[in-house]
This record gives sequence, structure tokens and C-alpha cells, in this order.
Amino acid sequence: MASTTPPLRNIVLVHGAFTDGSSWYPVISRLQAMGYHVTAVQNPLTSLADDVSATEKVLRRQTGGVLLVGHSWGGAVITQAGGAANVKGLVYLSALAPDSGESVSDLLQTLGAPMEGFTPDADGLIWLDDPARFHQVMAADLPMEKARALAAIQQPIATVGFAAKIRKAAWREKPSWYLRTTQDEALPPAIQQAIAQRIGAKTVSIASSHMSLLSHPDQVARLIDGAAREAAR
Repeated sequence: MASTTPPLRNIVLVHGAFTDGSSWYPVISRLQAMGYHVTAVQNPLTSLADDVSATEKVLRRQTGGVLLVGHSWGGAVITQAGGAANVKGLVYLSALAPDSGESVSDLLQTLGAPMEGFTPDADGLIWLDDPARFHQVMAADLPMEKARALAAIQQPIATVGFAAKIRKAAWREKPSWYLRTTQDEALPPAIQQAIAQRIGAKTVSIASSHMSLLSHPDQVARLIDGAAREAAR
């Protein structure tokens, strides 16, 4: 079936910690087949400000309205960067969504789920480069072979980002959607539900690990497509 140009044609995808923009590939191919113009941001993961800046640069290259999508840590990034005038809606995939004046650490502490089990190295970076641990925490519903490849290309995240406070939360002014992953070992499903309710997002739940964009790309693409159509109204 030939694709048609959707009303809101620009989709900008923001990856989370321990991954890069290539993790969106299965979702990108599906959205492009639907007629969307898709761009995946490459976050340096060196600070919240640096990731927001990388996202804002991509947003400035879009012509027309944008649906901004963030996975995991990328949710904090879109919460700040989503204030751009051309952003018409926000999609959070198993994502963090702090409020104005709140950091990711503050958010998790408030929800009773402080970050545990990760020790930064001498450079202040947190790595997830052990394949078995990557598989367990991020991608239990993907083959171990795929987890090994993901661990090989994982990108460490600087701990300073978790303490940086959001200046102005975009979800307070723009419509939002949330994908809750019920088999998630990285961000507990109950915490995801609390975040989704807190920001007033339209919520969909699927039985997936944290890396739903790789294990359930059809469902992720359908959610993004539906959100883009609603945001264009």
C-alpha cells in the first residue's frame, strides 16, 4: 500500500542511556513507510544541557510541526527541549519526565525508586557494557546475540545529568502519550505508571522489556503514528 503524507509529518526520536540513535532503526523504517519524515538525535549523554542542545539543533532543522519522542533518559531531554514552538506533542517510551525545577534524581526519589546498582567510573560515567547485564536490565525479550551487539555499541551516560534540573517542563503545556512496558527491569512498571499519571499522558501498556523500540517496533510505531495524528488536530 502506497504511503501518504501525514498531517504532522516530522518525527524526532531521542534515545536514552546506554544506547544511540541506531536503536531506533526498526521504528524508523516503519514510520518512513507511513510517510513520516524521521530524524534520530545522537545524544552525547554528557549532560542534560548537552543532550537538550543536540535535540534542539535537530528541531531547528524541521519544517513544520514535530512530534517529539523520548525513550528512557530521553524523556528528560524532551521534557526540556519540547518547549520549542514547533513541537506539537510529546511521546514518552518507558521514560522519565521530571517537572519544572526537578531533576531525574529528584523524580525517582519522590516516587520511591532511587537509582541503585550503578557505579560511575573515575570519569563520572556509568557503563552497561556487560552483555549479560545488558540483556537482563534492558532487553530480556531480545535474543542474547542481539544483547551482545547492543552492549558492544552502548554509550555511557554521565552521572551529572541525573542531578540537572528541568527549567520548564514541556508536558505541562503540550499533549503527551506514554508507553508503559510491563516486563521492564530498568524502570519498574509501577514507576512508569506513576510518571504517566503525574503528567496526564494518554497511556498504553505492552508486555515488553525496556527496549520496546527493538523488541516491539510495530506497536511503538503504531503509538507514535496515532499520537502524531492526534497532535495534528
